[in-house]
Amino acid sequence: MTPSPSSTPNPLPLPARRCPVPVAACSACSSRLSGWAGRHDRALKTAAIAALALSGLSALAVAPLAVISSLAPDAALLPQRLLVQPVPLRSAVAPQLRLLAAQELQLTRGAVVREGERIEALLARLGVTDREAAAFLQRNAAAARVLQGSAGSLVRVRTDAAGRLIELTARFPSESPAHRATQFARLVVNRATGGQWQSLVEEAAFGTQLRLAAGTIRSTLFAATEAADVPDAVAVQLAEIFAVDLDFHRQLKRGDRFVVVYEMLSADGEPVPWNDGAGRVLAAEFVNGARVHRALWFADPADATGTRGSYVGPDGTSRRRAFLASPLAFSRVSSGFAMRRDPINRLWRAHLGVDHVAPEGTPVRAVGDGVVETAGDSGGYGQTVTLAHGKDRVTLYAHLARIDVKPGERVAQGQTIGAVGATGWATGPHLHFEFRVHGSHQDPLAIAADARNAEVRPLSSPALARFAEQRRRALAQLALASSLAPDIAGSPATGATVARVDGGVPKRAAPAPAPAKVAEKPAGTMRWRSSPA
Repeated sequence: MTPSPSSTPNPLPLPARRCPVPVAACSACSSRLSGWAGRHDRALKTAAIAALALSGLSALAVAPLAVISSLAPDAALLPQRLLVQPVPLRSAVAPQLRLLAAQELQLTRGAVVREGERIEALLARLGVTDREAAAFLQRNAAAARVLQGSAGSLVRVRTDAAGRLIELTARFPSESPAHRATQFARLVVNRATGGQWQSLVEEAAFGTQLRLAAGTIRSTLFAATEAADVPDAVAVQLAEIFAVDLDFHRQLKRGDRFVVVYEMLSADGEPVPWNDGAGRVLAAEFVNGARVHRALWFADPADATGTRGSYVGPDGTSRRRAFLASPLAFSRVSSGFAMRRDPINRLWRAHLGVDHVAPEGTPVRAVGDGVVETAGDSGGYGQTVTLAHGKDRVTLYAHLARIDVKPGERVAQGQTIGAVGATGWATGPHLHFEFRVHGSHQDPLAIAADARNAEVRPLSSPALARFAEQRRRALAQLALASSLAPDIAGSPATGATVARVDGGVPKRAAPAPAPAKVAEKPAGTMRWRSSPA
């Protein structure tokens, strides 16, 4: 309950305070101030008038902008007029303008085919709205093979303003294994003279651009090349080039260095997306401890015999091996040339080959030049290819997912002959590889490691003279790349000390896992019962 005002008690009276200054002193001060004001009467009036004037100006300066802007008219309500004035043109310009006006607008777009992409989705992504052209591309065998699900193909279209297709060009790997390193295939779809759609497949040479890179080994070769932003295809070539000099599984040391000069490929001026866009290694140097190994690519332009180029040392000595170290670029040996328990029937048998574990579809390469003896199904071996290399030497490739060669066909060293699979008696995707000499099984690892397989052949005197200029240029490029990669101890997580002369930015890469150890076994002859698995 709130009390009424009448019931509120009176506040307590404040105590009286006395001024500490005497009354006589206050009277004296007041008298003196009055006298001073009388003597300066004119100055005080002038100061008051100035203060009032300044106050008026300040008020005018800070007046609201809305008041001032309200005095201006609204721009949207002002009358508008369109002024048209003819501009005289020179006689030479008018015909050009008429020709430009008559030209139809054409648009060009490009894309890379995605894995499993349908033709309709690809055309929609390229802005093509042409049912007739889409129907032709689906009916045409060559176009459907290249454009439908063939991941990595470069496609460029030219359309009119309405999205109707004028021309389609697709670039993809050559369908000839012998030409894939130097040429690409081009599909062109356009209208013939009569207006009907037509397609043409042709091959053209790659454009090339040189790249230089260098790095230092911290864990594995492939971890260092990845950190140096070197494509995997180039790393594989490095391993194959120097496989005759050292075993990358056992002899690689921390601190070893490499320098490489390689090609980057382009198709009609565009970088190719397949094979990492990498071409051939033209020059390479590998420092393993205190030993320095160099290899230079040389294809004699004056050689009319059709002999392919090969890697030679700076002294002109050939470094070509009779056989590659492995039929796979990347693999892990899961079972060697020895007695083992068969994974299918669980019995102890002699394993007369080497099993390379790799993902299904991994390309399988011919380890040497030869002729295809057999290509097809072979019971427990599944899809199998056998190659004859002369001197009664035969290699066998089993459990393939697909076969890319035919009996009687000549193949070159490194050519793809099939893909890793799990056909026949196999517990998983892998390649079973055998090497036979005079019908007897030999250890493929021992054959690959045998330095006697290297063909030590010096260049002829005329070829050596032609090689001299190329050697000078290649060694200068290696020296340049090496100078751009100083020997600085980097972090173990980086994997390499890197230099790139093409402006690329080095990537950090975590150390790769340690490579699988392969048991060393002396070469020997075994005639035991074989197991295909």
